[in-house]
Amino acid sequence: MQRPALLLSTALLSTLAAAAAAPAAEEQSRLLPELVVSASLVETAFDTVGSSMTVIDRRDLDNRQARLVSDVLREVPGLAVTRTGGPGTQTRLHIRGAEGNHTLVVIDGIEANDPAGGSEFDFGQLLAEDIERIEVVRGAQSALWGSDAIGGVVNITTRRGEGPLSMRLGLEAGSRNTTQTSGNLSGGGEGYHYAFSLNRFRTDGISAASRRNGNTEEDAFLNKSAAAKFGFSPLGILSFDFAGRIERAEAETDGFAGGTGAVDDASSYAYTRRYGRGQATLKLFDGAWEHRLGAAITDTDNTSFDGFGGAFANEGRKRKLDYRTSLFFDTPILAQAEHTLTLAAEAEKERLTSAFALGGEIGNDGYVAEYRVNAFSRLSVSAAFRFDDNERFDDAATYRLTASYSLPEWGTRFKASHGTGVKNPTLFELFGFTTGFVGNPNLRPEHGRSFDAGVEQRFWDGRAVLDVTGFANRIDDLIGLVGFPGTSVNLPGTSKIEGIELALHMQATEGLRLGASYTFSDGEDAAGRALVRRPRHIASANAAWRFAGGRGSLNLGLKYNGSSIDTRFDASFTPSPVRLDGYWLVDLAASYALTDQVEVFGRIENLLNHDYQEAFTYGSVGFGAFAGLRMRY
Repeated sequence: MQRPALLLSTALLSTLAAAAAAPAAEEQSRLLPELVVSASLVETAFDTVGSSMTVIDRRDLDNRQARLVSDVLREVPGLAVTRTGGPGTQTRLHIRGAEGNHTLVVIDGIEANDPAGGSEFDFGQLLAEDIERIEVVRGAQSALWGSDAIGGVVNITTRRGEGPLSMRLGLEAGSRNTTQTSGNLSGGGEGYHYAFSLNRFRTDGISAASRRNGNTEEDAFLNKSAAAKFGFSPLGILSFDFAGRIERAEAETDGFAGGTGAVDDASSYAYTRRYGRGQATLKLFDGAWEHRLGAAITDTDNTSFDGFGGAFANEGRKRKLDYRTSLFFDTPILAQAEHTLTLAAEAEKERLTSAFALGGEIGNDGYVAEYRVNAFSRLSVSAAFRFDDNERFDDAATYRLTASYSLPEWGTRFKASHGTGVKNPTLFELFGFTTGFVGNPNLRPEHGRSFDAGVEQRFWDGRAVLDVTGFANRIDDLIGLVGFPGTSVNLPGTSKIEGIELALHMQATEGLRLGASYTFSDGEDAAGRALVRRPRHIASANAAWRFAGGRGSLNLGLKYNGSSIDTRFDASFTPSPVRLDGYWLVDLAASYALTDQVEVFGRIENLLNHDYQEAFTYGSVGFGAFAGLRMRY
């Protein structure tokens, strides 16, 4: 699909949606979030955001009983998720066709991308148990977030303590000897909050190498995590907040052979991730002038075992200091406008220590300015500019522009954004080393630009919202892998990705919520080849029903991934394209609160026991049944 046709189609769909809609009622069910924190340097009203974004809250996670964050992200428009086997195996996220390391993942304000893992966040180990909210912003966000956000941002917030001291315990068991135990202690009041959690997840798993190729060895996965989040305010204008977590994972995996693909062997890995952040916030003049100073650390230790006595260890370290000041002011006479001006500065340093004492270090200083204005209660505009001073690469300047215009009498909101991005070569691409990879210190940064435009339309007296958005992305100097042993190179030319996203949210009755999404994406590299593992068609539907006065819940989820292109390697590791079939997944979940303190739940995953491949020759998880108990005190 060419860009003019894409934008014309989006405009046509938007016009039809607006014309068909009845005027929205003044009082509406809240189908969309009120505030978001990822689309700007400051907390922002969702209905003034020009960027395309999706919010998943705790209610959504509970309804779906999602155990891995990656499973619920499959329902977000514009996202393609690929996993090379069962839980614990590498899980990659592509936002609008971008590479996995083009997405910045932030957990409680901590940039969690792994310096020792190609500056990418592996969603294979991230559990959803203590997560309160997930925000996904699509399109180039480097002007706000820096190098890793050329494709988008996934911002994750864990639970925050509030109210009297409370304790939650959870127990679950099911197929493939899967067990999960969790505990949480939390509370809070005026001037303080705290939350502490422990979680353990284990499963015998499946063969990471596909069973259809005769691989039957189960590959187990174990994840243990602990997290703490607390803060206090000694003065009304001054507050301190801290967050930290540690995750340890062990998983059995499988090997890879030219001409065969994934094959059973004794490969495995051990992974430790440590995150921490502390920040102080000072609000002056009744909150009109805000200052925030923070420091964060990300440490990762990864060791891969090849099953023949070989081990490859990589350690990643990231340290970051940041300061932000925001000024909020109104001009009631001039345009009835609300203004926000934010300036920010940050200094970060990443380090990789790789096998055979190879590795390196890169420092970067970033400076950001963002201006937002809301005028006439209809128009919202923002502009952001960032300058990065990098120790190794040329200085880079990126920008982002957004606009939102509302017609409340029609229940209609138009939105658009345009941004540029830069993705510096990762430390592993520059200096890393394994049996199948050698680093290339001569790599150049990738550069990207993105554009999207769409309409958000309310209808049925505001009980339903339809969002239609068209997008176009361009990436220059894309870094790709060539040869064997492989090395990374800058591929000449421009990669192009275009598509349309649709999302529908509906409060059908007081207890029944319906949702659906569809994404068409057409992506190709500079040589005109289809981008691997990016289906052209992705869709999902979800129905969540609350009954018995809210004590019971029933959730039905459908997910569809269309066919996609992957890569096959012959015995000499010469690549050739191969097509993967599309597939449907059907999940069913239910829960019932026996008392105010005790709830029972159960779910069925892959109800139709569909056998599919997200990556060529790698396995997929079949039918599974699980049940458990939650207790609150």
